[in-house]
Amino acid sequence: MKSLKEIQSEQKLWMDSNFPGTNSIEQFLGVVEEVGELSHALLKLSQGIRGKPSKLREDSMDAVGDIMIFLMGFCNEMQWDLDTILNTTWDHVAKRNWVNNPLTGEEN
Repeated sequence: MKSLKEIQSEQKLWMDSNFPGTNSIEQFLGVVEEVGELSHALLKLSQGIRGKPSKLREDSMDAVGDIMIFLMGFCNEMQWDLDTILNTTWDHVAKRNWVNNPLTGEEN
């Protein structure tokens, strides 16, 4: 299995080859588009309409994967390392304790 860093590096090469001249705005808008697709699939799954649950779950997973790919593209355009961002943010979030401190989430 490839690391996030490896996939981001490969995504950069793929984007440069397939979509030269792309920019961070286009990559961000791709994220937004995919969030919309995820929202649609989850709403229809919740409502029990417009598709079999298995297909709507599959569509949801596909959208999550596409969101990650577009986020990598956005980070590449900004010259950011998504793995570092994710790890740094998780280190902060993991320390929050909303059960013991519902107003601030701060550690005891």
